[in-house]
Amino acid sequence: MKALPGTDDTIILAFTGASGAVYGLRLLECLLRAERRVYLVFSKAAHMVFATETKIDLPARPADIHAFFTERYEARPDQVVVYGRDDWMAPIASGSHTARAMVVCPCTSGTLAAIANGLSDNLIERAADVMLKEHRQLLLVPREMPFSAILLENMLKLARLGVTIMPPNPGFYQQPKSIDDLVDFVVARILDHLHIPQQLLPRWGEESPR
Repeated sequence: MKALPGTDDTIILAFTGASGAVYGLRLLECLLRAERRVYLVFSKAAHMVFATETKIDLPARPADIHAFFTERYEARPDQVVVYGRDDWMAPIASGSHTARAMVVCPCTSGTLAAIANGLSDNLIERAADVMLKEHRQLLLVPREMPFSAILLENMLKLARLGVTIMPPNPGFYQQPKSIDDLVDFVVARILDHLHIPQQLLPRWGEESPR
């Protein structure tokens, strides 16, 4: 996929407090291995979810988070840029930044509602608002069930604005044998929508799951 005029192939990746931190972690790993630059933002609740679901106790300071993920994924130092959720001087708070896409993975119903209603109370919400106003790609991965009528209405509003809503619902036709296989199914679909090549799972009709 060609970047839009004035953009590059940088991806904004935001983690919020919904369950499903493993999806965001695997997505980050794949983006870095695909040689993409990633702007990272964490909500306060995301730190708690990480500690609960992954046993990763994320540092509080953006510089320390940068060091952690750079070492964990053996990435170049310039591949990962971490911003604080209240860093209003971050480039992604303005339409002049050059990132071409943003993914919120996992995405809480509260974050989705804030984006749908243009609240922009923190950097995640503001960055998403910027993607909307600049007509750039925005993907939300809401990990919630069941969906309330309010959440469905907010998703419909965003879908009509061109936002891709991708609940992490893995398929089973590839006969998954582990949790990692289920995670990879979801991450593969996200990468497909970002037009980033992936080999995480065979495509339908290309290879028999048996």
